[in-house]
Amino acid sequence: MQRSGDRILTTHVGSLARPEALLDTMREKEHGRPYDEAGFAKQVTEAVRDVVAKQAEVGLDVVTDGEMGKVSFATYIQDRLEGFSPSSGEKLLPPSWKLELDAFPAYYEQYMGKYTKTVAPMVTVACVGPVSYSGHEQLRTDIDNLKAALVGVDATEAFMPSTSPRGFGRNEFYATDTEYYTAVAEALREEYLAIVDAGFLLQIDDPWLIEILSDPELSPDERQRTAAEHAEIVNHALRDIPTERIRLHTCYGLNHGPRIHDITMAEVAGPMLAIRAGAYSFEVANPRHMHEWTIWDDAALKQQLGDAILIPGLLGHAQNYVEHPELIAEMLRHYVDAVGREQVIAGADCGFSSRASYQPEVHPTVVWEKFRALRAGAELV
Repeated sequence: MQRSGDRILTTHVGSLARPEALLDTMREKEHGRPYDEAGFAKQVTEAVRDVVAKQAEVGLDVVTDGEMGKVSFATYIQDRLEGFSPSSGEKLLPPSWKLELDAFPAYYEQYMGKYTKTVAPMVTVACVGPVSYSGHEQLRTDIDNLKAALVGVDATEAFMPSTSPRGFGRNEFYATDTEYYTAVAEALREEYLAIVDAGFLLQIDDPWLIEILSDPELSPDERQRTAAEHAEIVNHALRDIPTERIRLHTCYGLNHGPRIHDITMAEVAGPMLAIRAGAYSFEVANPRHMHEWTIWDDAALKQQLGDAILIPGLLGHAQNYVEHPELIAEMLRHYVDAVGREQVIAGADCGFSSRASYQPEVHPTVVWEKFRALRAGAELV
């Protein structure tokens, strides 16, 4: 993993808006209707090529495939794991969503109403048998597409996101949830290893840590105990993978709303750093957390961080303002002053299309301007 030596490097979280023609084909595929398989594969390959080139053009240093072939950063894995089947059980909302929906029902009724034209149906799955990994072909396609797209592109390096072993299916097979999550982690390890072996940085997408720490049904001690167990399970999946090949992304979810129930970053940072990685990506541009840079002045927290890299999110993924480069530089300097220039890479709060959608929160044309602003702000520093 490259460090910000001569200048502050720039990156983002991963997902970007898919082209509408690709969304149209993906929608037919996901709804189980006839579609052109060869045409879909070609669309994904071309979309990855174009989005990688565009990332480099607007000044990003550490790029990715935009998750062009995935329906969602998390649910894509349902097609790559054996042992699951559709469930008729009630879809369980993450704790942070439920708190927000209960507090602002009128807002969220309007918010959810805009997702009328969907790419994929919301499917609840259950683990009904032994978990194993079967996504080798899909993963090989992802890897090949990204490698091909990087040819001739001026990028410092590339990363590939993969989901953490939690949050996408209920356990109806294993004796305990710990046993279940450990089995999922062991299966996902095959994907993690393949990404690193392909020469890419591995990014673990893990919003579930914050959901654990936000869960109102758990006592404070239970939250800490469950978060520690979660870190152990993720670390088990990452064992023997060099930390300098791993980025961890944690965020406050995708519900773009008031967010008054977000817990503080001070509550998140310690448990986050317990997951072994060479870099940590987290939300900053979210105005509920923009002020929280002060926690990194804490000596104990810096000791826990060691020489790992911070990737503060300096671009909001939920609003269409383009952040001013001078504001980006101002926020970035707080982190540089706290841990040193080489341990900071400028990033974004979350993905800009974490689910394939005809209506991403931020318009794609605005996203590219945000990335240009990120590079400009980094250059000011």
